[in-house]
Amino acid sequence: MKLIAIEEHFITQMYKEKVSANEFRNFYLTSRSKQIGHDIAAENADLGASRLAHMDAMGVDVQVLSFGSPGTQGFDAATAIPMARDANDKLYEAMQKYPGRFEGFAALPTADPEASARELERCVKQLGFKGTMIHGHTQGSFLDEKKYWGIFEVAEKLDVPIYLHPTYPHPDAIKAYFGGYEDLARAAWGFALDTSTHFLRIVYSGAFDAYPKLQFILGHLGEGIPFSMHRLHDHTYQAAAKRGLKKTPLEYLRDNMLVTTSGNWYEPAFVCTMLALGVDKILFAIDWPYEPNTAGVEFLKKISISDADREKIAHGNAERILRMKA
Repeated sequence: MKLIAIEEHFITQMYKEKVSANEFRNFYLTSRSKQIGHDIAAENADLGASRLAHMDAMGVDVQVLSFGSPGTQGFDAATAIPMARDANDKLYEAMQKYPGRFEGFAALPTADPEASARELERCVKQLGFKGTMIHGHTQGSFLDEKKYWGIFEVAEKLDVPIYLHPTYPHPDAIKAYFGGYEDLARAAWGFALDTSTHFLRIVYSGAFDAYPKLQFILGHLGEGIPFSMHRLHDHTYQAAAKRGLKKTPLEYLRDNMLVTTSGNWYEPAFVCTMLALGVDKILFAIDWPYEPNTAGVEFLKKISISDADREKIAHGNAERILRMKA
């Protein structure tokens, strides 16, 4: 079975120089590395032999690579613009060096929305990238703000998706909800809260009325949205109409949202997601190197679905949505 994993990360030397360490990040990386059996920081920096060896060991044919969190969203334009271009160029070099093994999602310097739109166009048209990954809010600023909608316009025009990846929650949320409980603010809970709320802001802003063909991808089986989407619709469809939205919340979630399996290896959650969205909306991802390839591949092989549906998730949906060669 062919495997295309679409939420797989890398970092650059510039990343290591600019992303500051802290007590909670250091503890997480150290303890998580010990838990899963490889050095996350070292594997994140590798775009060659070690990464390919880990892929080959579990039969992962292709990784769609993206710049690691917090990406360029954690920086002002003066830093983000060269950081994004450097990351994208290094990713393209890896794609050229190992043809057929790596594809790319563009890093965008969202502190400068116009530069981001230009960089997305460059990466798709000139470098062959499959879309973009944006790591949540840009220093507290969310994508529902219309200054970012030029990025949406380019993505829709080029028919490429935007992968909305988690980041550390908004500073106000950290203060209100996670003070003294910072261990919950990252992958365990806060990432999903920040990303799901961010995406819902985009839905209710009217962005998908302006760009109806635009597709967003959410990882980790949809960051909790499939579990809550009916209740969300039931309690807000009248408010959505009052806002002037052309469709119901449920319609936007079904029409404009895709999800991946990344890092959520829990069959009850998967079943809920599949029943809520359908198999054609689910793509395989692992979240390397924060998750081991063994966990993702073994999960996909064991879940109780038909072989035809397994093939769709494993590679067919990615080939269709990202327009990859079958």
